[in-house]
Amino acid sequence: MKQKFLWAILFSAIAAVFAAAFVLRQAPHEQAAPGTPLILPAPSFTLTDQAGRSFDSTSMRDKIWIADFIFTSCAGSCPRMSEKMALLQKRLPVAVQLISITVDPRRDTPAVLAEYARRYSAQQGRWHFLTGPAENIEKIVQQGFLLSIAEGGSPEEPVTHSVRFVLVDREGLIRGYYDSTEPSQFEQLIRDAGTL
Repeated sequence: MKQKFLWAILFSAIAAVFAAAFVLRQAPHEQAAPGTPLILPAPSFTLTDQAGRSFDSTSMRDKIWIADFIFTSCAGSCPRMSEKMALLQKRLPVAVQLISITVDPRRDTPAVLAEYARRYSAQQGRWHFLTGPAENIEKIVQQGFLLSIAEGGSPEEPVTHSVRFVLVDREGLIRGYYDSTEPSQFEQLIRDAGTL
């Protein structure tokens, strides 16, 4: 009896993992297309922006926003992601907000993030760079956005993290995940954000 119970628990856990993987691997344009089911609520959080001010996710209520996860000393994917966020800043209406959350908060202080923001000509009040306690950020990324983050990568990228952009609608619901390395998905993100 005990063995059957353990097998049932194991089967349930495996089924849950496959279900989550299926949701996250759906084509981003299918997830974000108007009229399709929404994915899940974006997490609530309070972090610190590049000016040292408290930033509460409730300030994004009734706004469309795009989030990504980077760190300033990254020599791998982060510079390319930030270049694409700068392109989003140019190509999308001013009403669409941008949020970059550091996955290396021990080094990325508000002052460091402010310098990084200047490097990419981030518009004040529109493109927010956020930091906070490491355990909070890990929870936001992994449990809130259901994305990956881990220490111990390569010398160029000592923190491994997702390279996806996340589109959130005015209701605070995630409408899609977009691989920043795929040009077609980047263009789809622009179309979907424009539609919203």
